[in-house]
Amino acid sequence: MPLHNPIRPFVLCSRLPICFLLLSFLAASACGQDEIAEPEPVPEEGLRLEEPFPNFRFTRPVDFQIPGDGSDRLFVVEQAGVINVFENRSDIGSADTFLDITDRVRDQGNEEGLLGLAFHPEFATNGYFFVDYTASDPRRTVVARYSVDPNDPDRALPRSETVILEVAQPYGNHNAGQIVFGPDGYLYVTLGDGGSGGDPRDNSEDPTTLLGSILRIDVDGGSPYAIPPDNPFVGNTEGYREEIYAYGLRNPWRISFDPPTGQLWAADVGQNLYEEVHIIEAGGNYGWDVMEGLHCYEPDTGCDPEGLILPVWEYSHDLGISITGGFVYHGDLAPSLAGRYVFADYGTGRIWALAWDGAEAQVEEIMNTNLAISSFGVDAQQELYALAFNGRIYRFTEQSPDP
Repeated sequence: MPLHNPIRPFVLCSRLPICFLLLSFLAASACGQDEIAEPEPVPEEGLRLEEPFPNFRFTRPVDFQIPGDGSDRLFVVEQAGVINVFENRSDIGSADTFLDITDRVRDQGNEEGLLGLAFHPEFATNGYFFVDYTASDPRRTVVARYSVDPNDPDRALPRSETVILEVAQPYGNHNAGQIVFGPDGYLYVTLGDGGSGGDPRDNSEDPTTLLGSILRIDVDGGSPYAIPPDNPFVGNTEGYREEIYAYGLRNPWRISFDPPTGQLWAADVGQNLYEEVHIIEAGGNYGWDVMEGLHCYEPDTGCDPEGLILPVWEYSHDLGISITGGFVYHGDLAPSLAGRYVFADYGTGRIWALAWDGAEAQVEEIMNTNLAISSFGVDAQQELYALAFNGRIYRFTEQSPDP
């Protein structure tokens, strides 16, 4: 398996067409550079990114989760197939390996690997957690359940794997990979359109395939899972997959629920021109590849948007080239972000905050970094973190000006 080159953000890259068009969520090292970008100096007042765990460096971190068991532990997923665990303390010296499944994870492509982690809502009592990874022979996405060691809460049992779902992947990109339990207790699974470019197999607009969709499954009600009775395509006669909750997505790189509202936010990585922010509804068709953002894609003019749900926000590739979805902020350390959806662009390092009133989005660029931000996470206190491919974890905080 070839080594991954560290990624230098696109903002440092000359705007060559190959850089502009081919870097999606996890691109090869931009412009062939091997340096790891350092963060820009942070301001002395206002919003800033601090390093709460200065002793840690992770390799290609792609997910950040908490177990919900009251332990105040943090779990960081490395793309090659390792999950790390450590206490949420700034003086912690090292992380433990919670799970290592590098022997079964395929990460030959820049968008392949161990991509998602979700703890069962009853993890404190049943010890179950779920992962999403790509595997070989044949190339496929695997969603699997594992168990924690009953004698060691910081160690999982590698041989406890129970495969819940497998989906064939025709290409090595657009694997999505986020899994999250919703407030309804069901597991939501993101799948990209199958890859290549332009959705050559028209998967996203075809609900007879699982690709290009967000799935919703009941991992407690069947073996290996059951279909929730209120899923939008339950009982259909057209052959639509009943696991599908929403479709018409290209590569939804990071979804999250906002607990106070129950809204499901999704960031969908664009093709050539536009990146998208969506609020996901049951049965919704989000338009790819008829449209890219608010614009016709196939055909490039005169497309019919009827029945499609358009993004609540888009931005063009003048500002970024690969969106990374985040969270609606409900912490205490950055009060100016309260109630706003925070997201970033992996390629340019820009970070935005979006306020949604149910009809209109107000978006503010809150930072312009040189970080390759691969993911976000929240801790038990609802504080917000950003993961970057320089191996560091950052926390949003805010310094008030002196009176």
